[in-house]
Amino acid sequence: MIICPFYGLTEDECDVGSGYLSAHDVQTISTYCSNRFSECSKYQELLCRHPEAEAAQAPIRRQAPQPAIPAGAAMSHKPISIDFRNKWPLPFRLQYLQNNSLPIGSNTLLIEEKVVNQQFSMKKAWSVVLAGTGINLALGILYAYSMLKGDIAKLFSGAGDPYATACLSFAVAMILGGKMQDKVGPRLTAILGGLLVGAGFLICSQTSNYWGWILGFGVFAGFGFGFGYSAATPPALKWFSPTKTGLIAGIVVSGFGIAPVYLAPICKYLLGAYGLHSTMMMLGIAFIAIVCGMALLVSNPPAGYVPAGSISAPVAAEKGGSENKTLGDMFKDSRFYTCWLTFFIGAGAGLMVIGSIAGIAKQSMGEMAFIAVAVMAVGNASGRVVAGVLSDKIGRATTLTMMLSFQAILMFIAIPVVSGTGSSAVSVTLLASFIGFNYGTNMSLFPSFAKDYWGAKNYGMNYGVLFSAWGVGAFALVKLSSALNAKFGSFAYSLAAAGVMLLVGAMLSRTLQPKKVALSVEVPQTVSVEEDDLLLQTGWQLRLETTRER
Repeated sequence: MIICPFYGLTEDECDVGSGYLSAHDVQTISTYCSNRFSECSKYQELLCRHPEAEAAQAPIRRQAPQPAIPAGAAMSHKPISIDFRNKWPLPFRLQYLQNNSLPIGSNTLLIEEKVVNQQFSMKKAWSVVLAGTGINLALGILYAYSMLKGDIAKLFSGAGDPYATACLSFAVAMILGGKMQDKVGPRLTAILGGLLVGAGFLICSQTSNYWGWILGFGVFAGFGFGFGYSAATPPALKWFSPTKTGLIAGIVVSGFGIAPVYLAPICKYLLGAYGLHSTMMMLGIAFIAIVCGMALLVSNPPAGYVPAGSISAPVAAEKGGSENKTLGDMFKDSRFYTCWLTFFIGAGAGLMVIGSIAGIAKQSMGEMAFIAVAVMAVGNASGRVVAGVLSDKIGRATTLTMMLSFQAILMFIAIPVVSGTGSSAVSVTLLASFIGFNYGTNMSLFPSFAKDYWGAKNYGMNYGVLFSAWGVGAFALVKLSSALNAKFGSFAYSLAAAGVMLLVGAMLSRTLQPKKVALSVEVPQTVSVEEDDLLLQTGWQLRLETTRER
């Protein structure tokens, strides 16, 4: 069955040749069809009713006009032979033509249509970015866990274990989700993530048992976070050129960071009004609806799509652009191990504080501790965007070194604050904001590193493996922090350990700086002159001087 790319209808459903059409519609349709699908029987019916349209379009016709069919004559419904690419949606056909400089079938696209559909492609690209940000806004409940931790501690000891388990499951699911979104696309991957998160919260709403919460929040919700998160960023990056990698990654992942701004007060209200179990049930149902709804708007660009402002693959190779590396190629790259270690340190150190910020804030802020959580979330989200934009300007490695060094300084500054000697509501809030800001930078820099170093084709899988550093760091360093707190009775030792590790990470990040390539300057070769030529030149000079004397 042939479908008209202009209207998206079959010949039997198309009403171009019947009914009332304004003069403007006639001109628009005839301009389009006369240069592309003049063999369409519906177009021939239109010409029979409006022969003036054919005369108006004759000067720009790319092929010989089809003979008009007399009114009342039997219409021939022969199949229309259209190239496969002509069945693509019009914006993708336009992008294909622009990037490959090849004709689609035997048709020529008008300049006006290119402009309009380039704008349509950008609208689609930004809709994917906004949908990915919306998914992360729901999944960001992970960072608001500290608001639930107090009520969970009333059910069983080890209230931090579901959070640590969820972080580990998150990292494992990023690998599986990255592979899945590379194979079947981000939409189904995100829907699966939303269903898993909702199921995990519903399990928690029905149990007060330690292992029930480990299964519900730690495993089900943790895997849901990973599948949903892995489907949000990769498709958004594929719609834009490499010059905007940092910006787009920062915008999408900022949703995950800023989520506690609205989730913290919502959780506080729901816990006070309905209790922990009812809160978990309502959040689970809401997350299923939000994540699955947003997932319907997420999609990869079509095959052959090249973002506006990009350069072709051969040119990119000449300029040092990244190639599409497989997982095996990535493991052979020493930069992967450096990125993994710095990600492990930067993310783990930040999560040591984020997971306990509500408890720290309660010492000086009481029931208003949720304000510190919300302010930290604003810093977390803004750090992702600012670091992404900054890394596009000054480079990823330079930005990472700056942020890790600043984070280390903040950890040492935080020691007197949490020990009580310099604790106040203002100091705790400012500290939470800056630590959240620096932690957030990791979440936009490392996705950008992955695309820069190993390309976009296998990005989901490659970044999923790199993201395992986040999960291992969160699990190991959060457990380390709990052990130090239990042994020494103070959070200061955890901060000191985190500060030292961050300084090590800052030194490691220096090795990611791009190597300076020495420019080779070609020195012109000196042309040797034979002795005979020198004698000949000398003879001519002597003759010239003798002539001048005469």
